[in-house]
Amino acid sequence: QVQLVESGGGLVQAGGSLRLSCAASGRTFSINVMAWFRQAPGKEREFVAAISKSSGSPYYSDSVKGRFTISRDNAKNTVYLQMSSLKPEDTAVYYCAARGGVILATREYEYWGVGTQVTVSS
Repeated sequence: QVQLVESGGGLVQAGGSLRLSCAASGRTFSINVMAWFRQAPGKEREFVAAISKSSGSPYYSDSVKGRFTISRDNAKNTVYLQMSSLKPEDTAVYYCAARGGVILATREYEYWGVGTQVTVSS
């Protein structure tokens, strides 16, 4: 099993920045892709960004491309999401996810964190 623990959420004004972290523990050798999803009230959980351990290549949803940056520290089994130019519509619970295969923008991830709240005020 793999455990994922997110941190770094909070309240920020529009235009501001936040950095989320997600630390993985357990059978981390089985993980290749680490990703971020988000879920706003009344909406489905949506893909935000992902990064592959094998290639290091990031992948972003169109809604965050150019504003968010995903990175990972393989030695620490940690993935980060640097969020800039935040908008009120970025308000959501952000979830870390991990899987052993290739990057997917769907919710077919084996492991999930419990989420961290990000609130962007206007």
